[in-house]
Amino acid sequence: MKLPLQITIRDFPHSEALDTLIRGKVEKLDHFYPHIMACRVSVEMPHKHKHQGKAFNVRVDLTVPGGEIVVNRDAHEDPHVALRDAFDHAKRRLEEYARAQRGDVKAHTQPAPGITGQAGGEEA
Repeated sequence: MKLPLQITIRDFPHSEALDTLIRGKVEKLDHFYPHIMACRVSVEMPHKHKHQGKAFNVRVDLTVPGGEIVVNRDAHEDPHVALRDAFDHAKRRLEEYARAQRGDVKAHTQPAPGITGQAGGEEA
């Protein structure tokens, strides 16, 4: 990664374990797709509902050559599970992006107008 990782934690106390988990997940993404230019991870607990529990929101912003991949996952009571889900989704999005860059995306061919698909074209 060309720029340093940015971690933002809002509305709950920062823990070293959470920081280590995020850095490990980002390192795996960087190993999987080494062209990541920047990564910003934000973990917050925006809603404090009495009846629904504490829901954590995780946002992962990846800057890649030619674009940006944004993953926003929320509504899980455990920040570790919310991080796991967000980074799993980010990896899938990176796989799709890498496949498209390599040209591995399946192209659906359309038949030319006026051709019905019959072989030969002559009747016996």
